[in-house]
Amino acid sequence: MIPYAKPLIGDEEKKKVLEVMDSGMIASGPVTDQFEKEFANFMGCEYGIATSNGTTALHIALLAAGIKPGDKVLTTPFTFIASGNSILYCGAQPVFVDIDPQTFLIDPEKIAEALAKDPEIKALLIVHLYGLSCDMGKIMPLVEKHNLILIEDCAQSHGAEYNGKKTGSFGHAAAFSFYPTKNMTTGEGGMMITNREDIAVKARQLVNHGRSGRYFHDMLGYNYRMTDIAAAIGSVQLKKLADFNAKRRANAEYLSANLAGLSWLVTPYVPQECTHVYHQYTVKVEKRDAFAQWLQEKGVGNSIVYPIPIHKQPFYEEIVDRELSMPIAEEVAQKVISLPIHPALTQEQLEELVGIIQGFSV
Repeated sequence: MIPYAKPLIGDEEKKKVLEVMDSGMIASGPVTDQFEKEFANFMGCEYGIATSNGTTALHIALLAAGIKPGDKVLTTPFTFIASGNSILYCGAQPVFVDIDPQTFLIDPEKIAEALAKDPEIKALLIVHLYGLSCDMGKIMPLVEKHNLILIEDCAQSHGAEYNGKKTGSFGHAAAFSFYPTKNMTTGEGGMMITNREDIAVKARQLVNHGRSGRYFHDMLGYNYRMTDIAAAIGSVQLKKLADFNAKRRANAEYLSANLAGLSWLVTPYVPQECTHVYHQYTVKVEKRDAFAQWLQEKGVGNSIVYPIPIHKQPFYEEIVDRELSMPIAEEVAQKVISLPIHPALTQEQLEELVGIIQGFSV
């Protein structure tokens, strides 16, 4: 069996967790504070606010950046549903635009068209999907021209870069996830980062019941805090992140080099400006479902990420126009499949994986 994902938790993480448990301070405390500073610094931002998971980090990022009920937020339909749901949590309205057929990321040309049609759009939520940065060279001029609030969903892009600048450091605020399958983990957890002090102050209140002092609450807030136990794992994982990402890239290079000759499979496209961190190694296959079954029979873990665009989810069909069409996202959703890419893969497993894929009969 070649596992689809495998979190790498070593003795260092276990030792750090035991230190926290022995300290008697296991809720959000000094270890969380330190992890926030280290993570924000690594990503090139001034402030970090740790949260209970990636979805709460994204919700807080939107709220702290000023998204209010009724606001229109432009975003992609091809992502995990939490991206759209976080907009709804704010009482705001998601406005979907289609994706680029090569990168599977939100298409800047479609963004420009939507903004030209609707001047009431207040914000843009981009998703750096699969470990690849969006086209920030085309997106940032649109943000500045239309005075948009820019939120980055970096749940899958820990350490990814665009022209040497890390994802999460472009916008007003950004959100990361530390779910076990991510490039680094805290078991479960998230982080909002920002360079704006006002956003950081508001976010810190929001994750702790709107608290401004002991038992003083200035706003409606939430219990979105991270524990020191989770932060202890994260602080060690962060030190390993660069090596984890390097191994993912090496695995991806091997797979792409050895699968390039298959006419029925399209390997991931990486623009020259981007440093991919391969949270997912996602290929496009015409006979996707038959291929997935073949992999399963051969003991290869895989995942279809994502089979249904958000605007076609049953719940969202009650919110958006049922006739709304995102043809590229809808086509891609029928053809993509993600293969094992995690840093625990051995060379023998990579070779076996290539052999199994090459053995699929089209």
